[in-house]
Amino acid sequence: NTVVPLELIDKSIGARISIITKGDTEFSGILRGFDEYLTMVLEDVTELKYTSEGVTRSKRSSILLNGKNICMLIPGGIEDHEERDRK
Repeated sequence: NTVVPLELIDKSIGARISIITKGDTEFSGILRGFDEYLTMVLEDVTELKYTSEGVTRSKRSSILLNGKNICMLIPGGIEDHEERDRK
């Protein structure tokens, strides 16, 4: 059975994912939808910006993310990884 990438992303709808962008930014949120260009709608979003001064964190209720800026999609999310680190 061949599974195409869009099918894998489709299975992540309703789940938390992390997205690393071309810039120095990472988003973690619940995937609500996407299109064929990987433009994504995320809810309950945590945004991490990495700068030479350190990391800044901000919360957003929802975002529309342009697929052209996405480098990597990671199942789970920032909170999931932090929770594992505490154990």
